[in-house]
Amino acid sequence: MAKRIAVIGAGVSGLTSIKACLEEGLEPTCFEQSNDIGGLWRFTEKLEEGRASIYYSVVTNTSKEMTCFSDFPMPEHFPNFLHNSKFLQYLHLYAKHFDLLKYIKLKTTVLRIEKSQDYSISGQWAVVTEKDGKQEFFIFDAVMVCTGHQNEAYIPLKDFPGFEKFKGNYFHSQNYKDPDGFMGKTVLIIGMGNSAADIAAEICRKAKKVFISTRNGSWVMSRVDDNGYPWDTIFHTRFKNMIQNSLPWFLLQWMIEKKMNQWFNHENYGLVPKNRSLLKEPVFNDDLPSRILCGAVTVKPSIKEFTETSAIFEDGSIEENVDIVIFATGYNVAFPFVDKSVIEVTDNRIPLYKHIFPIHLEKPTFAIIGLIQPLGSIMPTSELQARWATRVFKGLSSLPSVSTMVADTNQRNERRIQRFGTSRNQSIQTDFIEYLDELAVELESKPNLFSLLLRDPKLAMMIFFGPCSPFQFRLMGPGKWAGARDAIFTQKERVIKPTKTRVVGNSPSYKQFFLLKISGIIVVLAALFLISTN
Repeated sequence: MAKRIAVIGAGVSGLTSIKACLEEGLEPTCFEQSNDIGGLWRFTEKLEEGRASIYYSVVTNTSKEMTCFSDFPMPEHFPNFLHNSKFLQYLHLYAKHFDLLKYIKLKTTVLRIEKSQDYSISGQWAVVTEKDGKQEFFIFDAVMVCTGHQNEAYIPLKDFPGFEKFKGNYFHSQNYKDPDGFMGKTVLIIGMGNSAADIAAEICRKAKKVFISTRNGSWVMSRVDDNGYPWDTIFHTRFKNMIQNSLPWFLLQWMIEKKMNQWFNHENYGLVPKNRSLLKEPVFNDDLPSRILCGAVTVKPSIKEFTETSAIFEDGSIEENVDIVIFATGYNVAFPFVDKSVIEVTDNRIPLYKHIFPIHLEKPTFAIIGLIQPLGSIMPTSELQARWATRVFKGLSSLPSVSTMVADTNQRNERRIQRFGTSRNQSIQTDFIEYLDELAVELESKPNLFSLLLRDPKLAMMIFFGPCSPFQFRLMGPGKWAGARDAIFTQKERVIKPTKTRVVGNSPSYKQFFLLKISGIIVVLAALFLISTN
């Protein structure tokens, strides 16, 4: 009889977990507390308790070719960076294509997950749910928690002396929906992440003044990179990754800083990171530098204290008559429905083997999918996590000893602190390509470049020098997809399709320009040769 798997949440990680279960012949049941799939990407006019929330204008920070599921490319006419409604449409297409909806119980809240009475023998879990006021009890062979890490807002009021006296309004960025209601207001945003930048750039068109207070600063990147291509299709290649890993640390830092300042000098905009030696996740915003340049947004240092109507900053400057304070200060990692003997949060992180499995459990039948913040798209990451976890559940892959898992987890955390720092917002940060490959090795799906170089050199070159897209992890091993090779070779076409909407028929082709360039070089060399002989 197929093992029964409980999947908690029907967002990105939940959907790919359902599919991973089906690929391994397991029997998934997904519990989703809202009335539709999509998780974070399902916009609602009002904040729903216990679930992630986005504002109306949210657009993806990673491009469609790097963000799609590995065996389901996004339609070629979809834009490279998707509005949340378009991204939700893709998730519905994915769920329909693989017939996932029938495994999802909507409007069902998970109240409690704990070990079954015979867990030490069976490894099973007791799950209690509630729907329409009625509770149900289930026993499952394994559990996949896919609820993400943006459900519980973090508002550190104690870090701001005098805030109890402040008479203006305040709320967390999780509550922000649109710029309506900010007309003529003086707004102070605390934090310097993607939400802070997005909200500042949006409301400054209506507000009287907008200030961003940042303690550590941040690099700000455009979604548009070399030759107009999406940033991640240029940045995330195996070739560049190899070069970066081969360089001395100081040289890598210098290269990163030079790249980040190529668009604009961050120091002149008050945004340069306080600790430039850390690989803090950059902010992606194409409008913020322009809004600062136009005076619509002002960057300020940390806040020293609040008065009834003002904010006093560490540099001694004071901003009077502040109407609204928005805390863009991140989230608490929290799983209130899981028994604390199973997972316990410390310093906003949970010790997990390879960011998936609790290291102290007797049986490897519990996995957290998507509790990670890679320097790239989370979708291929959570997909590989789910694919590996289901094989562990089925007994086709095994975990090492507890001592080995503890050592690996500690070493991983030390490396995280060294590269990304101790900030609570970087508690689940990790590298991108390295982590994907690490999971793919466990899954036996990492592309073998040497083998491919002999059998299919064109594909090997594309994998090494081209974007490290999710399709690479469907070329071989369990879950191999026959369309993976074609998807890799056609990804450039899908990138260009939605932007090249006007073609000038009489414009000279690239080949003509190339021939003219070569001809010009030949003429110059010939002239130099004649001059030297004379």
